[in-house]
Amino acid sequence: MFLALGHLITVYVAFLAYAAEPAGPWDRETVSHSGFAAGLALALCVATSLLTALFVKARWLRAWWFILPAVLAAAAFLRLTLLAPEL
Repeated sequence: MFLALGHLITVYVAFLAYAAEPAGPWDRETVSHSGFAAGLALALCVATSLLTALFVKARWLRAWWFILPAVLAAAAFLRLTLLAPEL
């Protein structure tokens, strides 16, 4: 339950990072908010990865559960670097 909630929150924060587009060259605040949301999504991916590792070690989950935090971390990292909004 906690893991699913963590993944759901991470997906929402990553969605917010991708949804933030500046209105024009003066809108630096939106660019900052997008970077903050992507950084927060990356941090949440680390947390959910550690929680996933705990559950996999306890044999409650299979190892393929690491795919979701890895994909979300890649998406957040791309938003921070290559796909960052430009002014």
